[in-house]
Formats: sequence, C-alpha cells, structure tokens
Amino acid sequence: MSKKKYETDVALLSVTTTEFKAVMLFHDWRAKTFTGDDQIYDVATFERDGQEHSLVHAKIPEMGMTGTAVTAMKVIHAFRPRYLIMVGIAAGVVKKELEDQLYGDVVVPDIIWNYSAGKFVSKDKAVINYGDMGFLPRTTSVRIPEEIMPYLMKAAKGEHECHVYIGPMACGSSVVASRELLEKQIYTQYQHTAGLDMESYAVAYAANNADDPRPTPIIAKSVCDFADSDKSDDYQRFAAYTSCEFAKYLYEQILPMD
Repeated sequence: MSKKKYETDVALLSVTTTEFKAVMLFHDWRAKTFTGDDQIYDVATFERDGQEHSLVHAKIPEMGMTGTAVTAMKVIHAFRPRYLIMVGIAAGVVKKELEDQLYGDVVVPDIIWNYSAGKFVSKDKAVINYGDMGFLPRTTSVRIPEEIMPYLMKAAKGEHECHVYIGPMACGSSVVASRELLEKQIYTQYQHTAGLDMESYAVAYAANNADDPRPTPIIAKSVCDFADSDKSDDYQRFAAYTSCEFAKYLYEQILPMD
C-alpha cells in the first residue's frame, strides 16, 4: 500500500467574520466546493523562491472547539495540507513577565491546554472556589510538534510591528471576561499562559490525531482584549490583521516547503 502524500502546502482556518475578512485581504482567492459538503473552501497560491505553492482556507461555521474540530478534520481529509494554521483573535494577559503585551501582539503557543475540562463540585471538594461552588480541574493539553518550534521561534524574532509571544495558550468553551476566573482557573494551572481562545485546542488535537500524512498544527492569534471586565470589540479588526500578516510571513519566508 503506497504512503499518502501531502497535497496542499498550507491550510488556514478562521472562525469569525472579522477574521475571515482579514484572511481575504492577503491573496486572490477563489471558492471551491464539493458535492455533499456545505463547506466553502477558498483556494489560492503563493510564490516562494520562484516556486508556486498551494493554499486553502476554511471559515469555521461557529465558535468553539466542536465546530473547529469538525472543520479541521474536513480540511485535512479533503486537502491533505502540510501545515494547518489557525489565525484570528485571542485574549491577552496582563502579568509581570508580559507587562508590555499590547493590542495586536501575536501569541504563538508551544502548548495548548483546555482550562474548561473538569467538574463542578461543592467547595469543600474543590481546588478552585467561586463562592459556594467549587471546580475540580481535569486539565488536558496538546503540544505543537517540537520539530517546528525552531522555525516559530525564528519567526518570532523577525522584524514585526507587533511583538510575538511564544508560550502556553489556554482554550475553553466560553468567552472569558472575568479577572477572577483568569486568576483562579488559568494562572493556578499554567501560570505562564500567554493567551486565551476558544478553538486552538481543537485544531492541534485534530492535526495530531489525523491519519497520515498528519499536518503540522500552528496557532497564530493576536491580542484583541485582556479577558477582563474592560473586554470590548474595538481592536478585533486590527488583531485579526496582524495575526494573518504573521501567518503569511511564516509560510512565505520561514516554514520549510521542500
């Protein structure tokens, strides 16, 4: 039985309309569909070192890990990409070691963990308490393949208008707009968490558990707020743009394409 080969160089995933519009700015896309599949795929090409490379994009129909995992698997099955890159927006953090994190800065995780996995129990049985209610975490995590990390670190050190942070990404099923939840449920488990979103875990999990040839998952999401009571939509367009710009820099200049 012959070994399957990669058929597409890069696949991009986005979820919100704002992220979709940002992706559309960077290439001359054309729509592609398959019989029996309602998903619209956008295909394009990019040139690197005199060679043409293939690119596909899919907009996930709803926020969260379920729709993301399904769409990611559909893209992997239909296009067999070498790289599966999720772009878009995320919540940043305000901590001493990341005190200069600003709107538009890019978070590229080396590990992604599911902060919402766990069990709600009485406070006397919990390690995290919210009033009379307790939460017992059952943290699960996925890692970005080690062999790709040197390329991500090289890209992070490149010249960018925004900073690029490499560190843990927290992923959960709900939007976080509470400093208390950030302190109790996020920092107590992974204190060096650099960003939060609702989809990244599913992208990495789908890629790492697909059949051969498995794509390399990469998350590049930019800070649009800081997961607190001041959360707003004011910087989403800017963050979506810087995320896509960094992803484009990755596949057009850094990631190996041989």
